[in-house]
Amino acid sequence: MTTDQIAATDGNTAPGSPTAAAAARRRARALAAVWLTTRLLMLALLAQPLAAFDVGTISGEVHHIYYGWYGQLARGDFPLDDVMWQYPPGAALVILAPGTLPWLTYFQGFLVLTLVADGLVALALARAGRRTGRSTAGAWMWVCALPLLLHLPLVRYDVQVTALGALALLSLHHRPRVGGALAALGATVKVWPVLTLLGAPRGRTTRDAWLSAAASAAALLAVLAFAFSHTLGFLRQQGSRGVQVESLAGTALSLARLVGWPGTVEYRYGAMELTGPYVLSLAHASLLLTAAAFCWLLVWRITARRWTPATPFDAALAAVLLFTVTSRVISPQYLVWLLGLAAVCLTSGATTQRPVAVLLLPAAAMSALAYPVLYEDVVSGTPLGCALMVVRNGLLLAAALLSCRRLWTSTRATSARGTSARGT
Repeated sequence: MTTDQIAATDGNTAPGSPTAAAAARRRARALAAVWLTTRLLMLALLAQPLAAFDVGTISGEVHHIYYGWYGQLARGDFPLDDVMWQYPPGAALVILAPGTLPWLTYFQGFLVLTLVADGLVALALARAGRRTGRSTAGAWMWVCALPLLLHLPLVRYDVQVTALGALALLSLHHRPRVGGALAALGATVKVWPVLTLLGAPRGRTTRDAWLSAAASAAALLAVLAFAFSHTLGFLRQQGSRGVQVESLAGTALSLARLVGWPGTVEYRYGAMELTGPYVLSLAHASLLLTAAAFCWLLVWRITARRWTPATPFDAALAAVLLFTVTSRVISPQYLVWLLGLAAVCLTSGATTQRPVAVLLLPAAAMSALAYPVLYEDVVSGTPLGCALMVVRNGLLLAAALLSCRRLWTSTRATSARGTSARGT
């Protein structure tokens, strides 16, 4: 990131004046310095994990699982009958990408590309924040909040996906076709970025964005189907997933273990899942809640009458929060998505999601405590582990409900003064 690129105008001085330019450069240098410092600390933790926190093992996913997939994909085959492969086919592009840096090891290349995506998000948020009516608070949130997850974001590919989702949202207003294409690319990697199009203003913006997304997704899937075998094999693994200990349903079952529920925890489908009585029923209930969340979002979209420049951002955050809290999983890296979307919301002075963004900060810190710091307690269902998950998931649930309420009320009726912009 260069300071000229991320400079933002000073709200207390006239834009374009020498004083404003100097202040913008100072803020840009400060943001770049904080980004560099925090990322070096994350890398240091990755290179020399603190024994007290036992955080050195989580990088094994890149070393072993991702690298194993890389070998298969490089031969033109998607992983077949691999219960760990649960991702849409576009994920192959992320897994193969470190191979474009042959002078580095696979692990080093993955880290470099993750940091590039991370820096790109910070840069895009800062550039968006210097426009009239915008704020650099989003860039600061991303830069400062991501390290709350320790070094986990560096060894998962959720930063890359979040970059696609954030760029799609930031492009949607002025370049809806670009926004649609980026959302489609993100959706082929991990499905949730398609939700960034949910709040597009009615009319031409929505048509252009969704048509571009459909065309881009179809083209990419056709290319992947031609280049690889077993492109849709991941669908078989998704349906078999159970209830992970970190989900809301998993938290309920962990609390039940404290009072005698006879279930156990097993390593299945790449996660620690609960097995025993009522697990299947709770898994089905989670799916029904996800369907109900989707129906609520459709009702909101159909009945919404008032759009502001922040409505697409706010709707995306509310939607992803709903799908997160109703998930059977809620892995800690899901917080990367939520922090990124909250940061996009904070670039707009019209956002309704500031209290939601505040709730996500302790939720991220609690997620890092849950995994990897105190993961043994979470898996074992100790009182400490259960308390930790109750707090973390309680924060996420409160954030989801608050986000939806504020989105709903902000889009009901045009204000009396007519200051709000309807979607066109």
